[in-house]
Amino acid sequence: MKIKVVNRGHQPLPAYATEQSAGMDLRANIDGPIVLHPLERRLIPTGLHIALPEGYEAQVRPRSGLALKHGITVLNAPGTIDADYRGEVGVVLINLSGEDFVVADGERIAQLVVARYEQACLEEVEQLDETVRGEGGYGHTGVK
Repeated sequence: MKIKVVNRGHQPLPAYATEQSAGMDLRANIDGPIVLHPLERRLIPTGLHIALPEGYEAQVRPRSGLALKHGITVLNAPGTIDADYRGEVGVVLINLSGEDFVVADGERIAQLVVARYEQACLEEVEQLDETVRGEGGYGHTGVK
């Protein structure tokens, strides 16, 4: 699949790191370092604008290395980019650690995963069909 991209930044286009990678790394496109203090969140620009085919979305997901090593994650993970959005792709990062974290220009800050989706048509009914689980909620299937 081809996705049209306008790169208004100075970083290279995202690319898959390996032949079977699901996500492409997004890079910070900033003029200078940004310090994220503990529990601070910031919108980090990428300089990228994309045009997804109809029926597809792009998901902005955290990078596991940043999360494990530094407590940095994508706050609204996964962030969804709709097929009709043409604005700049931004990444909402949050620092969940107890130390400052410096986001450098060009740093790989998130992953972009493209996925097919379908829109659902909700049908209002008076009741739902019965299942073994029924109305059992969070943690219900693991409790005996």
